[in-house]
Amino acid sequence: MTSNTAAGSRGARSERNPQDATQEVIAGLVERVTFHNFENGFCVLRVKARGHRELVTVVGHSAMISTGEWLTASGEWVNDRTHGQQFKASFVRTSAPSSVEGIEKYLGSGMIRGIGPVYARKLVRAFGDKVFDVIEAEPDRLREVPGIGPVRASRITDAWAEQKVVREIMVFLHSHGVGTARAVRIFKTYGADAVEVMTEDPYRLARDIRGIGFRTADTIAMKLGIDASAMIRVRAGVAYALASAMDEGHCGLPTAELLPFAAELLDVPEDLVETALELELQSGAVVADTVAATPCIFLEGLHRAERSIGERLTRIAAGTLPWPEIDADKAIPWVEEKTDFELAPSQADAVRVALASTATVITGGPGVGKTTILSAILRILAAKRVQMLLCAPTGRAARRLGEATGLEARTIHRLLEVDPGHGGFKRNADNPLACGLLVVDEASMVDVPLMRALLGAVPDGAAVLIVGDVDQLPSVGPGQVLADVIASGAVSVVRLTEVFRQAGQSRIVTMAHRINEGELPDLARPEGDSDFYFVPAEDVETTVARIEELVAKRIPQRFGFDPIDDIQVLCPMNRGGAGVRSLNIELQAALNPATERTVERFGWTFAPGDKVMQIENDYEKDVYNGDIGRIADVNSDTGELSVTFDGAEVAYGFGELDALAPAYAATIHKSQGSEYPAVVIPVLTQHYAMLRRNLLYTGVTRGKRLVVLVGQKKAVAIAVANVAGRRRWSKLGEWLASASGGI
Repeated sequence: MTSNTAAGSRGARSERNPQDATQEVIAGLVERVTFHNFENGFCVLRVKARGHRELVTVVGHSAMISTGEWLTASGEWVNDRTHGQQFKASFVRTSAPSSVEGIEKYLGSGMIRGIGPVYARKLVRAFGDKVFDVIEAEPDRLREVPGIGPVRASRITDAWAEQKVVREIMVFLHSHGVGTARAVRIFKTYGADAVEVMTEDPYRLARDIRGIGFRTADTIAMKLGIDASAMIRVRAGVAYALASAMDEGHCGLPTAELLPFAAELLDVPEDLVETALELELQSGAVVADTVAATPCIFLEGLHRAERSIGERLTRIAAGTLPWPEIDADKAIPWVEEKTDFELAPSQADAVRVALASTATVITGGPGVGKTTILSAILRILAAKRVQMLLCAPTGRAARRLGEATGLEARTIHRLLEVDPGHGGFKRNADNPLACGLLVVDEASMVDVPLMRALLGAVPDGAAVLIVGDVDQLPSVGPGQVLADVIASGAVSVVRLTEVFRQAGQSRIVTMAHRINEGELPDLARPEGDSDFYFVPAEDVETTVARIEELVAKRIPQRFGFDPIDDIQVLCPMNRGGAGVRSLNIELQAALNPATERTVERFGWTFAPGDKVMQIENDYEKDVYNGDIGRIADVNSDTGELSVTFDGAEVAYGFGELDALAPAYAATIHKSQGSEYPAVVIPVLTQHYAMLRRNLLYTGVTRGKRLVVLVGQKKAVAIAVANVAGRRRWSKLGEWLASASGGI
């Protein structure tokens, strides 16, 4: 819990006043935004400052910054060993440019989607330094410029209005000492009401906006005069503590943990937190319950979601079969003849269970025949004209499911028909899915809120078949749905353990099972060709160099894999020299050296051909967290970049590129539900905090034809031995067991 507290405190740092007598002040035109982190506002700027012959490097924080703006900054000069002399700004204020040169740079910087350097030049030629007056007072005149029609004109006026509101928000934040606030994200959430909302209840920021910490909201509250012991603050702290726990996979927290954690978070007496907790309980915002007799507190929405899953799944399990009774002794030989494949006794038993159950879970590791069993079940039910729907949490998993079964499979989000305007889904209890059987694959990835939505849309009288590997990592979101369902005894469960001969010839499969059983995989150099290798490297520098050589040269030359499309580097962590960020920089430089058509945004350089990952759900673009694509084009004239995902091209304005990250390397967590022809995994003691058996097992099972571990044998041994993991506080197992009579 202390890590959350520490993370929150970083948001509390306020900025010094630009008039501070000990500070030097510089002013000038922003020539280039070298780096800008949207999350914390950190930026590196090249500025044509008054009184300086050469461009000045300014390092500071600004929620929004564009080329061409006029900048005023206060701070001090520092001499950085790597980058030389820089102006380290403790306060940054920007304003719209007034010179023709600045206006052209500003408009061409990508701050308005659809306007790049070409149209910026046309606008300045047409209206000179009166461009902004025209945009604001006479927007119809924009259409006098060749190439600007009603759509582009509307984009320009809308973007300019948004910039004005964002500037007003920034002025408000600066006046209350929070210059590093996420002004753009706040605006996207509250619109023109942003200042009013923050004034009335600044703690709404922590509740409503993911990525904005409690401390940031708390700083605003303090500046507004809200007392540290004010009940509005302490109540918000209780909710924030629970939300922080949710980010770690918990659905609730023991009361005995919550009270001291919130007291530490807020720096107030624990009895004050107890009073606030009582008020939150009375309001219904949080709920008191027990998990294994331990008193716990839950956020109301998550508590209701877990209970709903339990009730719905129990009702499905107790229902009647949506298909006529099937004689498995006849159906199994029939499907074996149709597929020309003989089922093993354990596989045939699994088919019998599924055909006779309205709620079934099939679980097991690689090579145990889950796909074979599923295909047989679906073939038999298709012959009985049962209407079936297939889904998985990610696009890659859905594609694999479709390829394996020969039937259409969709992501859960697409199946439930996301409603971009209101959030949530169009498919629900009032508008259920049309099916007699719903199949959910890669179920270990599905968290509590998504499973609740999915089961809520299952029509009465339908059956559910859940498939997944319970030994993989649990979902990134709250809960451990698959594990709880299996442990509850509320539904029929088939646990497959027999590795079949063909799969058993794969060292990937055998090593994965050894890891899962707590045995060290064979790290010796194999004789002849293999699909599983260990490459020793005793330090970070050697590990990075060997990974780069493997991906760029050795694996493509020996196995014929494409270094970008076929090989995926999977890391235990984001941070560190052998983490995702560092490896992405190295691999991007090696595999896709930057061309002239590049754009730098949010700490990354993007170029045509780059492999990128969508890192948040975007319902309007129909791309989701974890989707991987390739950049097709970077167009500076229009300020847009296009990415091809599974053959579909998706456009991003340069200001939207915080939703993308290079994907030459990704975390093992992000890889769940995906398979890759070849996988390379760094395993070092540097990753100690994340070295767990299920993490290594999940990473190894992502490789389809080749897995290479690079690093230290000691680190592999640590991961295999560490089975504990962190307990997740969840009540779903109890809801299911009690509803089914198990308790």
